[in-house]
Amino acid sequence: MLETKEALFNAAEALARFDLDQVHSGTYSDATGWGPTAGRDVIETRCPADGETVGHVAASDAEDFERVLAASLETQKKWRMVPAPRRGEFVRRIGQLIEENLDALAAVVCLDTGKSTMEAKGELREVVDMSTLAAGQARMLYGYTQQSQRPEHRMYDQWLPLGVVGIISAYNFPAAVWAQNGFLSAIAGNTVIWKPSPKVPLTAIAVQKLVNRAAAEMGCEGVFSLLIPSDNDVAEKLVSDTRIAMVSFTGSTSVGKKVANIVGSTLGRRYQLECSGNNGCIVDETADLELAAKALTFGVVGTTGQRCTSTRRVIAHSSIADELVELMKKAFDQIRIGDPRDPAAVVGPLIDGAAVEDYRNALAGAVKEGATVAYGGEVMDRPGLYVEPAIVTGVQPHFEIAQEETFAPIVSVLTYETLEEAIEIHNNVAQGLASGMHSTNLTNIETFLSARGSDCGIVRINMGTTGADVGAAFGGEKETGGGRTAGSDAWQGFMRRQSVCVNWGGTSAWDNRINL
Repeated sequence: MLETKEALFNAAEALARFDLDQVHSGTYSDATGWGPTAGRDVIETRCPADGETVGHVAASDAEDFERVLAASLETQKKWRMVPAPRRGEFVRRIGQLIEENLDALAAVVCLDTGKSTMEAKGELREVVDMSTLAAGQARMLYGYTQQSQRPEHRMYDQWLPLGVVGIISAYNFPAAVWAQNGFLSAIAGNTVIWKPSPKVPLTAIAVQKLVNRAAAEMGCEGVFSLLIPSDNDVAEKLVSDTRIAMVSFTGSTSVGKKVANIVGSTLGRRYQLECSGNNGCIVDETADLELAAKALTFGVVGTTGQRCTSTRRVIAHSSIADELVELMKKAFDQIRIGDPRDPAAVVGPLIDGAAVEDYRNALAGAVKEGATVAYGGEVMDRPGLYVEPAIVTGVQPHFEIAQEETFAPIVSVLTYETLEEAIEIHNNVAQGLASGMHSTNLTNIETFLSARGSDCGIVRINMGTTGADVGAAFGGEKETGGGRTAGSDAWQGFMRRQSVCVNWGGTSAWDNRINL
């Protein structure tokens, strides 16, 4: 491991801060405390930056699932009756504790994911922001007063808790995805069972410990629980058990389809999906190319291309495509790739060996179809799972690399002649998460924002495709799944709507027919 005087943190100290320097249980509920470690499968956590083992987690089993779910169901009976503003205060306190421990927690995120310290802190600040948003939203779970057709009746909508919500999160954002879903679930009066990716269990345990502190301070024990199984059989129980009212899943489209099929087979339960993104950005002939190159660069290399909103496709007007590629090359040259403990590192490693193989295969497939790797494209010869960001030119819309999500720092450059052609190329993929356009032409911009423009859930103009603002709803269309989390009215997805009509006048439409 990198342990020098220039390192941003000491790995051993970071792990000891959260008692992660020992075999730690991956199961927690307030009713049972941290689960047992003896006799359990052990998840070995390796830091992608250097391949060294940084933690051991005792995996949750089927009995743990039953205990955690029973405790969550019991707690929810009480939690649903706690005033929503009080629920919001609890969520805000969690955010405060994360902010107070931000440096220490960011170190754990780095060891878990290989993210640069800069990005780890950015993710955790998003968690803090989400706690603030949710705390405010807790006072604004509005229904609508409506006008009844009946005299002396009042009619309105109200929003009520669902029950227990299961959150299944991916490895790339081991804290933020939980916060986007979990904080809205909690203010809505639901209890939460979190199943993080077993690739990044240490972050979840550290976060749960801070949650436990907030719960003890505020008397809100049992709202958040943790379950980290090592096998799919236990994980699928979270999806198939009809006592769980809602499942929010973040991950691949293939697994998302399974979640939808299982949950959808039992009417009344809900699922929310945030799956693959094959995000495109149109750069027209009027664009500020230097601005575009900077924005596109981080869209490609940020989180080593392991964001669902990473820029996968640049659709450039033929008249400026070559110049744009040259500017992107210059920008890519200035990105430092390295260990997350290195203060100069901007981009870290891929998550595991399988991700490296996917990177190799995607580039090899593109070349086989006739594309050219114009920049990068090599696995770096050093300890850890580092790869060079790649720019691939000569890509046609039907090439596999343009149709599939490549979860790596690879961007395909496609060209077009007319805006209609660009929009067709942009939309003609299965995914529909994030999109962008770089332009100074108002007509082009508004066309892209119109009903015949982008078919994605997120559109960014003269920006990168990455970077979530917690005030906006986050999610996408088509095979991305259609779910929404974070801001706007996303809270409604975690509650059930009830139409209410109250007769306050003391008379009935049946008074002239029935005498009592």
